Amino acid sequence: MSSAPNAPFSTASLTADGAAWLASAEPYPRSARALWDERPTAPMVLACGSVFDVVSAPAVFGRRMVDQLWEEGPGSGPVAMFRGRMLLFAAPGTAQRLPSLLRWEELGRAGDVPALLCHGTGDAVTVPARSAAEAASGARWLVAPDTRNPWLPGPEVLLWAAVRAARAAVRISIFPHPDQDAKVYDVSRRR
Repeated sequence: MSSAPNAPFSTASLTADGAAWLASAEPYPRSARALWDERPTAPMVLACGSVFDVVSAPAVFGRRMVDQLWEEGPGSGPVAMFRGRMLLFAAPGTAQRLPSLLRWEELGRAGDVPALLCHGTGDAVTVPARSAAEAASGARWLVAPDTRNPWLPGPEVLLWAAVRAARAAVRISIFPHPDQDAKVYDVSRRR
């Protein structure tokens, strides 16, 4: 990857090989590349499902997931920010499998994991411009693809990251929370 996440994320630029990989998701990749070459500062809408799926998470939770992937896991695939959401590029099939894994783990019921939008076959996502200079539009690459075959996490890896991110956000204590409204009586002086 051209930019490894670290605090804070730096804005990464898309390489020619990365752009070729992204364009390969389209039915006519050469046309997509020509359009992007003509307008390198414009975001592009790409089809999901054949080359990659995308998991879209709220920015803060998505950042926690990416941190977990890099600190304790195998690292992330390409990652972008668009309109306040973190876009994690994943292996094809992830969009279909991840929601059922989250339900199986019973996450999301108590608000542990916020709504993850999974984009797969039949969906399309807007990806940031090729140029890092377009960060002012709000869309930017945090980890830009830099090869024609980047590593993409699967549903199990993203489930693991979501579980770890949810647990890291919640302080777990073995002691019950004190009841602030409880009446406390001193019974040590009773006879």
